[in-house]
Amino acid sequence: MCSKRLKQAAADWLPFLKATLAAKSDVAAMSAATMDRLLGSSRARLGRKRRSGTKPGSLLKKHIPIRTDNADITRVGYLEADTVAHCGSSMAGDFAWTLTFTDIVSGWTQCRAVWNKGHHAIHQHLRAAEGESPFPWLAFDCDNGSEFLNYALWDHYSKRPKPVQFTRSRPYHKNDNAHVEQKNWSAVRQLLGYERLGNPEAVALLNDLYENEWHWLVNFFCPTFKLLEKKKVGSKYVKRYEKPRTPYARLLEAPEVSPAEKEKLRAIRSGLNPLKLRQRIEQKLRRIFALEKEEAPGISTAEARS
Repeated sequence: MCSKRLKQAAADWLPFLKATLAAKSDVAAMSAATMDRLLGSSRARLGRKRRSGTKPGSLLKKHIPIRTDNADITRVGYLEADTVAHCGSSMAGDFAWTLTFTDIVSGWTQCRAVWNKGHHAIHQHLRAAEGESPFPWLAFDCDNGSEFLNYALWDHYSKRPKPVQFTRSRPYHKNDNAHVEQKNWSAVRQLLGYERLGNPEAVALLNDLYENEWHWLVNFFCPTFKLLEKKKVGSKYVKRYEKPRTPYARLLEAPEVSPAEKEKLRAIRSGLNPLKLRQRIEQKLRRIFALEKEEAPGISTAEARS
């Protein structure tokens, strides 16, 4: 996480560190700028790559309205969704994908892994994520991929007792889904990188990681920014943000979350240790990446790199 968010997260992490009181005090008193300077050399080693796996869906484009701005959304339950391809350097063959769901107001994020992008698997995981959400889904906004723009998903949202607002972004305008696009980086790429996950056995391991340790770490211990105001001053836009807070903290203040769900969230949070979560995440990641050394169906890793 960036140093401004790391500064706010320190209070949740420091009690679990095996360090002297003086060292903890130094970290707590450290400014975000100092953190940036100390972490600069480590961050310089990390690169960013981009590859798009979105195949336009032509169905229902006239039925599903376009949404380009979220400034009017002030309550939890408005979701953005996207997919991330774990294809390495080639889109050929079969490989794992990650489904990302992000609440616009709170930043609450859920991830699921699927093998390829079949409609059945996508809808199955989408329903599971909605069922496990601590708040009801009121709206669903996605890109123009065929995994979302299809009649099965249209029926799922439009023909239920309480219909969910179903919208889409403009083609080739990633900023229309800025919240989930950011999570594609911080909640998926920073965890798994850009390696190819070409073994179907990795999907179950990924879901075990996503639904437990990674879900808890991202939502309970990683603060996020929230835009409060954006205005144009001369030729520039000036943005003002609130102090970084965790999605968990925002849900505790949301009236749309029931008291029973809030109590459930508090109970989960009381039993979590972020350092132990990180250790378990690293253990599970080693198992996931070890599978890629084995021969998997479809295109091999060597073929993908050629």
